[in-house]
Amino acid sequence: MDKLIITKLQKTFEDYSHTAESIEFWYARDLQKLLDYDEWRNFLNVIEKAKISCKTAGQELEDHFVGVNKTIAMPKGASKDIDDIMLTRYACYLIAQNGDPKKEQIAFAQSYFAVQTRKQELIEQRIALQERFEARGRLITSETELSKLIYERGVDDSGFARIRSKGDKSLFGGHDTKQMKQRLNVPSRKPLADFLPTVTIAAKNFATEITNFNVQQNDLQGEEKITDEHVKNNREMRRVLAKNKIVPENLPAEEDIKELERRVKKDERKIASSSKYPKKA
Repeated sequence: MDKLIITKLQKTFEDYSHTAESIEFWYARDLQKLLDYDEWRNFLNVIEKAKISCKTAGQELEDHFVGVNKTIAMPKGASKDIDDIMLTRYACYLIAQNGDPKKEQIAFAQSYFAVQTRKQELIEQRIALQERFEARGRLITSETELSKLIYERGVDDSGFARIRSKGDKSLFGGHDTKQMKQRLNVPSRKPLADFLPTVTIAAKNFATEITNFNVQQNDLQGEEKITDEHVKNNREMRRVLAKNKIVPENLPAEEDIKELERRVKKDERKIASSSKYPKKA
């Protein structure tokens, strides 16, 4: 996400924040606009999903979702009472997590509400982390589909490992999966992709998606034909990366994504405990 967009969104989100008894909160009607939802009823569906997530995490709804009534001005001097909800930072975070990931505002909000301080560089780091999580998730899905497809075509688990390793060899300039793990100091029992940067994960995923499509479209059978297809697609991804001056085998390893996931969950617990809305006496 562009830094200028992040700066603009950050200011907008901060303009709508409120404080009560040292606890920061946002009104749901305002958050609806900030997250680019046109209709209140659609946004309420997202809020309900967030409430379920809140309960699942063992949090009290009343600590983070507080119903209120607001009076708004109407034409000709009239007024109207509407329902609204005061949302803590944690509630906003859960709403963003359950929102439409295609919306740029949602991607920003997921990171904005996860960061306790409002430093832009921390938000940028968090957005990059979220993008890596999503890319890794897509690769897991496409590789699971490939495993299923090749099993149906007479290839066992060992064959799948060989196909994937030869695909890696084409993507990483002659370095197969084992060699890339050694090159990046990745523990032998851990997946290589858990240590790759987002751009490389995305390239691996796109190659796998094309393989899946062509295996089905052309009804490819057997390990040899599927290997040739996967090698071809990874070679093409390498060509695209090279055209953009990216050499995948020379990119440094990232932090283990599983460790990052554990840290994110720990951060979520901190957000929940530090942003509870005070109960009325």
